[in-house]
Amino acid sequence: MHFNLRSAYAIYRREMARAFRTAFQSILSPVLTTSLYFVVFGSVIGARMEPVGGVPYGAFIIPGLLMLTLLGETTSNASFGIYMPRFTGTIYELLSAPVGVAETLAGFVGAAATKGLILAAIILATARLFVPYEIAHPLLAAVYIMLVAASFALFGFILGVWADSFEKLGIIPMLILTPLTFLGGTFYSIRDLPAPWDAIALANPIAFLVSGLRYSFYGVSDVPIGVSLGLTLGFLTVCVIVIAVIFRTGWRLRD
Repeated sequence: MHFNLRSAYAIYRREMARAFRTAFQSILSPVLTTSLYFVVFGSVIGARMEPVGGVPYGAFIIPGLLMLTLLGETTSNASFGIYMPRFTGTIYELLSAPVGVAETLAGFVGAAATKGLILAAIILATARLFVPYEIAHPLLAAVYIMLVAASFALFGFILGVWADSFEKLGIIPMLILTPLTFLGGTFYSIRDLPAPWDAIALANPIAFLVSGLRYSFYGVSDVPIGVSLGLTLGFLTVCVIVIAVIFRTGWRLRD
């Protein structure tokens, strides 16, 4: 099947334009919030904390804070991007146009993932103003961040199709993803938790994502990097399958 690059780019460009029109909310606000974490936990409290796994505490929390912002913002951007056409009714124009599933996903999901990567780059640059750090495996870190951004952009797309109100758009990012990320080893190592809390913490799937990103930064992690990568790839695959079913059945798109 022929991939219509022009159609995908048109959707992508529109979504990116929307992001830059609301740059304070979609880009500056999460960066400012994360910067406060670096100031409080990195510079102030971090200076009084012992290194964790041989990594200074201020640097140790960078991957967790990066993951916190990446998951929440990427999911929210993708869900809002597809929800608004459904809410305004313009989704029918898209469905009737000669645009396939691949082009639609490339446009919406690609734009949401790009916004997440922009945020990640800004946060990493901002972190250097407060905490000195080095990335042990920069290529692995870049690939892993892109993989996570793509996975949760797909997840956000599913959420945007599922939601039938603005309130539901915020349920998953705010009430589930954010708490799970905080409890997934953002500010501590799961290995330092006493039993049985260490085993309970590993029941949190976000802990594997944080651990995988931390390994790419410093070569230390709470779980093997292969497990983190496998879990992320598995989640991405499940999201692709769910979206394929949504487009095949028209669930929530043609209702």
